[in-house]
Amino acid sequence: MTEVTSDAAATRLRRSPLHERHTALGAKFAPFGGWEMPLEYAGGGVLKEHTAVRAGVGVFDVSHLGKARITGPGAADFVNACLSNDLGRIGPGKAQYTLCCDEATGGVVDDIIAYLHADDHVFLIPNAANTAEVVRRLRAAAPDGVTVTDEHEAHAVLAVQGPRSAELLGALGLPTEHDYMSFSTATLDGMELTVCRTGYTGELGYELVVPAAHAPAVWDALFAAGEAYELRACGLAARDTLRTEMGYPLHGQDLSLEITPVQGRSGWAVGWDKPAFWGRDALLAEKSAGPRRTLRGLVAVDRAIPRPGMAVHVGDQRVGTITSGTFSPTLKQGIALALVDTDPKLADGDVVEVDIRGRRAQMRLQRPPFVQPSVR
Repeated sequence: MTEVTSDAAATRLRRSPLHERHTALGAKFAPFGGWEMPLEYAGGGVLKEHTAVRAGVGVFDVSHLGKARITGPGAADFVNACLSNDLGRIGPGKAQYTLCCDEATGGVVDDIIAYLHADDHVFLIPNAANTAEVVRRLRAAAPDGVTVTDEHEAHAVLAVQGPRSAELLGALGLPTEHDYMSFSTATLDGMELTVCRTGYTGELGYELVVPAAHAPAVWDALFAAGEAYELRACGLAARDTLRTEMGYPLHGQDLSLEITPVQGRSGWAVGWDKPAFWGRDALLAEKSAGPRRTLRGLVAVDRAIPRPGMAVHVGDQRVGTITSGTFSPTLKQGIALALVDTDPKLADGDVVEVDIRGRRAQMRLQRPPFVQPSVR
């Protein structure tokens, strides 16, 4: 991520309905997915924000995430015939991680959370930069009677994450007892919102989907109640360190049109037995033949911080490329995800070398997550 460096650049970016709240907290902003979003906050910074989520509770404004609604007779069946995972495995009130893949190549157009309301109603949250393309593809394929609506700017999303997140939401009278990957509608001071038992940090947490006009009031209510829990506002920099510790992929780096679910070790989000989904034939063929590269986890042996694009070597042979890399505030070590060739065969525990600005640093292959998840 790079900082916005001029007013002209900023005017080309969308802004969250909470932008004034972030400015008041001294946020440092950065462009992300076409939006100007808080990277970190004054008086906090990545380490404090990361620690708040691992040890207490933090709130992220992730309103840049996309929102799309599919409605009409057979809407759920239509979505199930397009996206990778099997919506038939869940019922109304449940959420599911899934992938929108390219029909021809199996590459990942986007990774998405699908919220199943009913047979005729599915709500999708794609990534910011990919929302328009996901909506375009769904609209082009939608049968008569099924409507695909882009609601990208109609809603804000607040991610309340951390071991004390349920206490905080409970203090506001919001529901917290529903299962992981499920959602419930509720009201807060007369404002209707959706409380989703989801997140991107590996911690117990919730995502509140709120009408955009009500977002400032919900934010203020969270911070008024959150004072007792030492609630901290958290930016996208801490979100990145948290998700990397869990090995959660970031689209555009760890998954992309060039990186399939088979290569990205996301085959668990594919309903392989379904008769139809976009990219099915290409992915089945790749799975059968075996991918030429796979996403692997790396933990630094030396004092080193890997970054995306750095080369991975075994001796004189380049065997891969870092896709995500950072310093883990929890482990106090460098960690990374990397696309690594399947030939030569490397096992977890093997040591490779990463070229860090001309210096070779040793890193050990280790299957993520790097930190024990606490989502339940």
